[in-house]
Amino acid sequence: MVNLAREALTLAKKIQTDAPQRFVPPSDGTFPRSQMILPSTMFSKTRGYIEKVVNQINGSYENGWYDACAVMMRRLIETLIIEVYEHHGISQKIKNKSGDFISFSDLISSILSEASWNLGRNAKRGLPKLKDIGHQSAHSRRFNAHREDIEKILSEFRSVAQELVYLSGLK
Repeated sequence: MVNLAREALTLAKKIQTDAPQRFVPPSDGTFPRSQMILPSTMFSKTRGYIEKVVNQINGSYENGWYDACAVMMRRLIETLIIEVYEHHGISQKIKNKSGDFISFSDLISSILSEASWNLGRNAKRGLPKLKDIGHQSAHSRRFNAHREDIEKILSEFRSVAQELVYLSGLK
C-alpha cells in the first residue's frame, strides 16, 4: 500500500512538471486556424520574417488579443515601407544621421510624400489611420484595442499592405 501511494505521488509530480511543457507552443510559433485579417497567400514567398508577422496578426486577432494585433499590423506596415525604400535603392532617405531608420510616424510622412512611385489613393488615405491604432496600442498605457477598432481599419490595412508588397518588389 505504501509503495502504491509513493508511485501515485511520483506520477502526480511528473504530471505536474510535464503538463506545462505539453501546452507550450514550439519556439518558432504556430499557425493561426484562420486568416481573418490577411490571406497568407498575399505574403507567401516574400520573406520569412514577413510571413511570420502575418501569421501573428491573424493569430492574435483570432484569439482576441487586439492590442497585439494592432502592434503587429503596425510592424508589418513599417517593415513593408522599409522594404519599398530598399527595393528602390533609396533607403538612405528614411535613415537618421546615425544610420538608423526613422520613426514610424516619419516613415509614413516620408512614403506619402515620396515621388519615386505613385502611391494609390486608398493607401494615402489609409496610412494615417493605421498609424493611430498601432501607436495607441504600442505606447498608450490606458488604451486597449477592441475588435471594433481593428475592424474599422481592415479595409485600409489590406489595401495598404498589398500595395506596399507590390511596390517593394516582393510580389
